[in-house]
Amino acid sequence: MEALLRSTAGAPPLHAAKLSRLAFSNRIFAAVYASALLALLYHHSVTLAHLLHTSTTATTTTTTMSSLFISLSLLIADLILAFTWATLQSFRMRPIYRTEFPDNLIQVVKESDFPAMDVFICTADPFKEPPVGVLNTALSVMAYDYPAEKISVYVSDDGGSELTLFAFMEAAKFAAHWLPYCRKNRVVDRSPEVYFAAKNYRCSETEKIKYGQMIVIIKGKREHTNIEQLKCTRMSN
Repeated sequence: MEALLRSTAGAPPLHAAKLSRLAFSNRIFAAVYASALLALLYHHSVTLAHLLHTSTTATTTTTTMSSLFISLSLLIADLILAFTWATLQSFRMRPIYRTEFPDNLIQVVKESDFPAMDVFICTADPFKEPPVGVLNTALSVMAYDYPAEKISVYVSDDGGSELTLFAFMEAAKFAAHWLPYCRKNRVVDRSPEVYFAAKNYRCSETEKIKYGQMIVIIKGKREHTNIEQLKCTRMSN
């Protein structure tokens, strides 16, 4: 059974919901498992009732009390496990697989009605978190297939590093070429590092050269910063 959910009559579907073939098998298994579980709980209850009756009608011994304690513990443990199992069955009684159609969104909702979106990217230490990785994250978010006026990207540098600031200044130059390229060619892997690492990418050498230049400049600045920090450490010692 497949149900296509539509936002308005006659509009293209935004996603499709399909019932899993395992739904019937899951229900049969749940019925068998529940029967066995009820039988086990019944056995624990009968055993516990017998021990309680024995302890009240006969002389209570250490063995009787130990058996009573063990039976009660097993009953409580199985009740907890049974409750845990029962709460998980709702996900297995009707498993559904969904398929999204994001390309149809523009046909259902106008771009002017898209909600505004804020993205926060946090970083702290440029040596533990290389700026290149942070840049790739920021560039991939900025290249989203989303109205530019509806998305805002904020970078929080808790370390206040000059290296991170310098890296983003270089990334801004590269973004002037990268973002239009992504929108024009409908690039899926919008992270430059991931895109250029793929063997089947298709683009002019211009973007690749500019990305390579940006990486070289940032790495050179990082090495220069390392040298300056090393000099300062030696002078302080």
